[in-house]
Amino acid sequence: MYTQHNELVSFFHKLLRTKPRPSVIEFNKLSSSLAKMKQFQTVISLSNQMELVSVKPHLYTCNILINCFSHLQRVDLGFSILAKILKLGFEPTIITFTTLINELCRDGKIGHAVDLFDKIVAIGHQPDVHTYNVIVNGLCKIGNLHVAMSLLKRMKEKGCEPNVVTYSAIIDGLCKCNQVDEAFDLFKEIKSQGILPNVVTHTSLIHGLCYSSKWKEASALFEEMLERNIVPDVVTFSILVDELCKDGMIVKAQSILSRMIQTGVEPNVVTYNSLIDGYGLHGQMHLARKVFYVMMRKGCNPDVHTYSILINWYCKNKGTYKAKQLVNEMSSRGLVPDHYVYSSIIYGLCHARRPWEAFKLFKDLCATGYLPNVITYSTLLHGFCENGHFDIAFSLFDEMKVTNLKPDVATYNILIEDMCKAGRFKDVKKLLSNLFIDQLRPTIQTYTMIIDGLSKRRFLDEAYQIFKNMENNVCSPDNCSYNVMIHGFLRCKDLDKAAELIHDMRGKGFSADNTTLMLVAENKAILKLL
Repeated sequence: MYTQHNELVSFFHKLLRTKPRPSVIEFNKLSSSLAKMKQFQTVISLSNQMELVSVKPHLYTCNILINCFSHLQRVDLGFSILAKILKLGFEPTIITFTTLINELCRDGKIGHAVDLFDKIVAIGHQPDVHTYNVIVNGLCKIGNLHVAMSLLKRMKEKGCEPNVVTYSAIIDGLCKCNQVDEAFDLFKEIKSQGILPNVVTHTSLIHGLCYSSKWKEASALFEEMLERNIVPDVVTFSILVDELCKDGMIVKAQSILSRMIQTGVEPNVVTYNSLIDGYGLHGQMHLARKVFYVMMRKGCNPDVHTYSILINWYCKNKGTYKAKQLVNEMSSRGLVPDHYVYSSIIYGLCHARRPWEAFKLFKDLCATGYLPNVITYSTLLHGFCENGHFDIAFSLFDEMKVTNLKPDVATYNILIEDMCKAGRFKDVKKLLSNLFIDQLRPTIQTYTMIIDGLSKRRFLDEAYQIFKNMENNVCSPDNCSYNVMIHGFLRCKDLDKAAELIHDMRGKGFSADNTTLMLVAENKAILKLL
């Protein structure tokens, strides 16, 4: 590839020196070849050299440049070439506009992409199926299915038949918006129309079905793929492994991995990471480590995320020593531990009731130039609170603010929960006040933790007042809030109030949790009130 690149560049320079100079078409052929080799910067450089010796660009030259800038994620420079096209008196083609629309979508500027699409239609350009596919895919990725479906309808009305790429994008969008039944219906509909779903279509739908725990349907679809000789790729297999692991079906996930290898598809780092995470989730660290060694033996190098997963689960399973060894191993492999890695180690040390050791690690890291993030601070705050060192926790909280690292609601919730458990309600009140000063809003979880803390300390009047005020704070009580408040009344034998809340909870479509049912069973007199 490198030799071919040099030969093309050398020939390009030879053409520049030729007398008389060849037409721009010859230069375009070379630029096109280099662009196909992904030598985008080279193409741009050679284009500049062409202009310096007065080789006038053609529309095709400009389209190649727009494509290069698109791949380099410089949509702004792509539009400057569009302006140049118009200045030279050329008429941009649908390919020109499609390339720009595609780059806007990749840049996350979907609104601008839709605007450009509408403008080119308004000035008389007829989008082809590729243009529609680009914009439909962009809309589906941000969950704007309503507009995507409108475009699908417009395509058909304009006589531009959607293809498997169009439908695959919409099926993927539906699945990501948890509309898997609608996605499955569309899947069956396009098959009945003679449009054959490809590996991408199947993979999106399998992912949606797995995410919705519809394992029977996902398994049937997977088998259907194989029967139709649609070979699942590494993405399909990795999704199956990942979702099975998340749902606790490790044996099934391992079976899919074996089948994957038999099919001739090599697992990648994503596949192995999912399996390692699955074993870690179930505390089977010896098997997680075994997978780790297998992937290295197979020549699949672990990445930062692989180490992060292992370190996290070692820390959660009281294996901080092994976690620290892995951090050293990462460094020896040239991998830089991230915030997640250090937060996991700090969590592990705090969980093992070694907060001062965690604090020393924290300070040592800061001395080396490491900039802790909100998660790292929050983990350390929780560790000190959990071990009864509240003053140190609040000192760290103040230090966090001094460093211009703004606490988020999750940080406040950690402190509020720990203060509630310790019965330090003055601190809770102060934290709530500071939360509003920091222009944050308490969540349902915030209020529920305070209600629970007050109820357990038998401050029922205060707890109920907060419960009633939740509506006023644009934060309506949810199922958990109702159950927590009911627990408080049942524990204090206030059966009338408990019964009233149970009726109210049912009226709003919520249901009693196991603790509520157990407390009702212990206070059988309440059954007469229900």
